[in-house]
Amino acid sequence: MSEVLRYELGSGSVLVEVDEDSYGVDHPLRNEQGIVDAGRRLEDALTAVRPAAAAAVEALAELAPEHMEIQFGVKLSGAAGAIIARNSADSHFIVRMAWSAGSVPGPDEE
Repeated sequence: MSEVLRYELGSGSVLVEVDEDSYGVDHPLRNEQGIVDAGRRLEDALTAVRPAAAAAVEALAELAPEHMEIQFGVKLSGAAGAIIARNSADSHFIVRMAWSAGSVPGPDEE
């Protein structure tokens, strides 16, 4: 079963489906349509995961890839806001880095 949360946006609101037993969902806050008001702006909820994303980029940037892609899921959850979701049984981040031939530093160049 799932719940529907309403997050306020700069110019309106957005509805987000979450698990019924989602951390931080307070059921008495439902309106007449059964929608739970998250009590916060979506932008504020997403601010919680920015430090983790920045730390991952910073830690891996010293490898100097020509291209770096970091993927992670963001789960919205009631009063808890945004949390990093489990992408698979073993990982929370998926990292892809690319270098062209000849651009990878050798062991003596680091």
